[in-house]
Order: sequence, then C-alpha cells, then structure tokens
Amino acid sequence: MGELFQLLVDGLVAGSIFALAGVGLSLPFGILRVVNFAQGEYVTCGAYAAVVVNLVLHGNMFLAAVAAMVAVAALSLVLEVGYWRPMRRRRAGHFTMLLSSFGLSLVIRGLLLVFAGAATRTYDFDKFQVYSFAGIRLSASQLVAVVLGFASVVFVAVLFSRTHTGKAMRALADDQSLAAVSGVDTDRLIKITWLLSGALAGLAGVLQGLLQISFDPNMGATLLLPVFAAVILGGLGNPYGALVGGLLLGVVMKLSTWSALGGGLSPVWENVVAFLVLVVVLLLRPAGMVGKAFAR
Repeated sequence: MGELFQLLVDGLVAGSIFALAGVGLSLPFGILRVVNFAQGEYVTCGAYAAVVVNLVLHGNMFLAAVAAMVAVAALSLVLEVGYWRPMRRRRAGHFTMLLSSFGLSLVIRGLLLVFAGAATRTYDFDKFQVYSFAGIRLSASQLVAVVLGFASVVFVAVLFSRTHTGKAMRALADDQSLAAVSGVDTDRLIKITWLLSGALAGLAGVLQGLLQISFDPNMGATLLLPVFAAVILGGLGNPYGALVGGLLLGVVMKLSTWSALGGGLSPVWENVVAFLVLVVVLLLRPAGMVGKAFAR
C-alpha cells in the first residue's frame, strides 16, 4: 500500500499544476470563447521569469514564483490589449481566433529560443533534500509544489464562490450582454480574467520547472496536452471543472504506473494516458464531468 499512497500524492502534486494551468486556459474560453493555445508558452515564460529572479538576482523560490506570476500576468494583459481585443473588435470568428492563438504560441516559443537559448535550465534549489511523512517521500521541490499548488487551488475556488469579482465573472460567462445591462464593468472583468489567467500560468510554470528539475523552451508545449485533457475532463470553460479535472488526471496518470496493475506502465507513457482519458471523456461525456456549472 505504500506504493499506492506515494503514487496518489505524486498524482496530486502533478494534478495541482494541471489544475492551475487548466483554470488559466478555461477562464478566457468561458468568458470570451477564446481557446488559447499560447497558454503553454505562458507557462514557459513563467518558468523563465523565475530563472531571472532565482539565478540572476539570487532571490529565493518564493520571490521567484511571485515575480513569475506578475510577469506573465503583465504579458497576458498586454496581449489582451494589443492582440485579442483588436481581433474581437474586428469580429474575428472562433476559427480565426484559434489559428491566431496557435500562431502566437509559435512566436512566443521562437522568442524564448532566441533570447533564452535552447539549453536546459535548473533553479538554484536543493534538489536532493527529501522529506518523509508517514512513509511518503517528498522532495523539497515537490513539497514546495504541494504547498503553493494547493494554496492556489483553494484561492481560486474561494475567489469564484465567495467574492464579488468571482460572481461577476460567472455572470459575464453566462451572458455578456445581460451582465453589461446589469451594471457589470465588462471591460474591467475581461482584464482581470487575463491577469488571473496569466498569473496562474506563471505559477504553474515555476512549479513544473521545480518538478522537472531541468526545463527548456519546449516545456509548456509538452504540458499543453494534459492541461487540455484536464480542462475537457472538467468541462471546457468551467474553472471549477478544470480544478477537479486537473487533480483527477494527475492521479490517473500516476496510478497508471502502479506495479499492481499488471506491472504498471512506464512513466514515459503518462502523456499517452492523458490522451486516452481525453478521448474517452469526449466520447462518453462531451460536456465534461462538471459541465456548465460555472456559468450558472
């Protein structure tokens, strides 16, 4: 049973990252119907922003994580004002927006390769420190990911369920025209949506960089498949669903390696498991597990 509990904990650690990135991906779709393929590159930008603070400025990982969230939130807002908003004003269709987001992801990845280089990076962090709790082993990076990841998951859940801003965002997702007539400042909330989406992507990038130990500009692109699977599992456009779907997908991916299941799969097949989960959910429950509860 020790192996099972270890895999469950590892799955929740990985799932918290999927959940954070998934909420960041789900929010713009729920409110603006924008599927942002560049979300993976937002995640990567967060990891590299933390590199600047941690390696160049010699800041600790907490400061690096905060800086990454601020930097990517700012990037997300700049792209909203200079890229997404002009397209919406020109009434660009969903397919045009989809292709534009894909092109944006290629541009950001190319810029990262030019300015950061293709070499792998690693944080100045104790990679060999291991803590043991009731037989479950966690590295220092996993422990940081657990604390920051779950604190952020709780924050997002409380934001949408308890705060005026969260409730207004839910109203905006339900019906923009009605929300505007009701006195909701839609422009302000759209900006907050992109800021929150970017901040969560930045934090997810730092946590993923810690768990991977080393990373390169392709990290976000690799992470995008399980993030999309988590979002669809929970219901596209539903941040609550993204939280649940991310955590559940992380556990399923890690449990696929359990030796009790016919010896288990090799960890290299975990992304294939995520793809299979995506296909099964699309076939059986296209609206996802949680559906459209966010809008209601």
